[in-house]
Amino acid sequence: MENQSGNTKTRTSIIVQIYVMIMIGMAVIGVITYFSQSRLAEKSKKNEAARFATEVAEEAALSVKEYPAYSWLLKYWYEHHDDMDVEYDISFTDSVTTKEKEKLLAEHQPDLQLRYATEEEIRALPEEDQKLYAEIAYSWLITRFDEIKQNYNVNYLYCTATDTDEGTDPYREQTFLVSAADKGSIRGTNDHEVYPLGHTVSVEEKPDLQEAMRDAVELSRLEVSGDYEAGNYDYSGDYADYYRMLYEFDGHAVLVGVSYKITSMNADIKDTARTGTAYAVFYQFILVQLIMGFLFFYGISPLEKILKNINLYTETKNSAEVNRNLNEILSGKGAAAVRQNEIGQLSEDFIKLTNEIDHYVDNIERITKENERISAELELASRIQTSMLPSIFPAFPDREEVDIYAVMDPAREVGGDFYDFFFIDPDHLGVVIADVSGKGIPGALFMMISKVILQNCAMIGGSPAEIMKRTNRLICANNKEEMFVTIWFSILEISSGLLKIVNSGHEYPAYRKNGGQFELLKGKHSIATGIMEDIQYPEIEIQMEPGDKIFVYTDGVPEATNKEQQLYGTDRMIDALNEKGDGTPHEILMEVHRSVNEFVNDAEQFDDLTMLCVEYRGPGKENRVTEG
Repeated sequence: MENQSGNTKTRTSIIVQIYVMIMIGMAVIGVITYFSQSRLAEKSKKNEAARFATEVAEEAALSVKEYPAYSWLLKYWYEHHDDMDVEYDISFTDSVTTKEKEKLLAEHQPDLQLRYATEEEIRALPEEDQKLYAEIAYSWLITRFDEIKQNYNVNYLYCTATDTDEGTDPYREQTFLVSAADKGSIRGTNDHEVYPLGHTVSVEEKPDLQEAMRDAVELSRLEVSGDYEAGNYDYSGDYADYYRMLYEFDGHAVLVGVSYKITSMNADIKDTARTGTAYAVFYQFILVQLIMGFLFFYGISPLEKILKNINLYTETKNSAEVNRNLNEILSGKGAAAVRQNEIGQLSEDFIKLTNEIDHYVDNIERITKENERISAELELASRIQTSMLPSIFPAFPDREEVDIYAVMDPAREVGGDFYDFFFIDPDHLGVVIADVSGKGIPGALFMMISKVILQNCAMIGGSPAEIMKRTNRLICANNKEEMFVTIWFSILEISSGLLKIVNSGHEYPAYRKNGGQFELLKGKHSIATGIMEDIQYPEIEIQMEPGDKIFVYTDGVPEATNKEQQLYGTDRMIDALNEKGDGTPHEILMEVHRSVNEFVNDAEQFDDLTMLCVEYRGPGKENRVTEG
């Protein structure tokens, strides 16, 4: 009984500890919930307000852009506001005075369509008629701004001009061009804060407002389309202010501004946060009581026994004793309930785990030795593959006619790409780059076979097309795995600079005339080698001049992929080539390699990356023809 009582006290102590911890956690969660609800409510309200302000500003901006000559009008209003005779007391239809101006301008310019006049047509008018048009359009626009303000019920809607960072007094003052009024208000009175044309207000004491204007201007400059759609917000104080870029000229920016009170919005945010938090805490409390009751009866006691046996196995590795103790839990008091929950599953899984661990321990040494053997073989295969590719540069130090450089960066320990260059005879240089269809060890083996076959066929002699036909027949003859290889093969005649090329399903090379730019050299090509026998290989010829360069590569370059799954592409490759177009082949390849690595960044290399560049420097002294 005493022992049983002691166990009861122990179980009660654990439950109390867990209960206290959960209640503390609930208090913390309550605080976090309140702030989270506040943030969510604030974000929701601000997003809603931002969408609303954007819609208002967009409609106001469109009302300005309805006039084809709007850019001329905005600049004219800003520069001639002191000389303009503008009607501020109009109703929400055109005033009599404005009608008289329309009639007068129609008499002067009967063919001019006022609402559709272009900037060129307005500039062609006499100064007096330009002023009349500006005053008429201003009255129309005032009416439209007033309508928009009433329809959306915003506190302030206006169009203002300010100096940008290119101006004399950046973002410190606003010169009002258009300011909307409520119906029945008197324009120009301080009661309604509706400012007449040309009224200037200092915002030097409002850095947040200045920053909002600056951000709106800078964001608009980032728009690729050139149509100023960007805007920015300022939520400081009692008002939310939104600015939308409209037009920029001579160090000045014209912005559409929308302002509305956010006092009620802040109150709604607090109410929403308090209500959401109260409900969340209440539901959590009820849930905790239910969970604690279940945990007390079916969790703590069997879990303690399981933990003791886990510790026992950790210390002794005696799986027989541990399994016997765990089976007692699964067959003792309350076992039916335990077997149906995760604790019963934990007991059964740990019994299986101890048996599997015993089995795995026996295999660890064997697996470790096997992995070490495979790793050593892969390392040896990598060294063998590397040794088969030319890796000493300059490749032909005694031949001044050409400069050549190549690199291969395999995606795995061994790769399926290869390159090679060799003199078939003193006047003919063979250059090859290829990409095998497979990867890893199979690709590496097929790569070495293909390389040896191609070089042997090339040394027999003949044109590139004839060499490739012999190579294809030999590869197809013993290709039971149906692998294939794309090959770019060329022969450069040193004495003349004539380059003959065969492309067997490979990437297009990039070619640069001396003093020019690298461009893709597209031409006829055949299917990949090893797919079918008796392939016809079309040749193309290029007459290289001293200083010309040709760059060849495998698809690992344009198909290099970053973490956003974007491809590097040939456009970026051409740009990188032209960064060092006047450099040596080594400098050119290093620039492309740097550009690819910078683009890919930390993403895993997807494919082998192989590149080769040849520069033809001339026929050389021994090959030059002496005249006379």
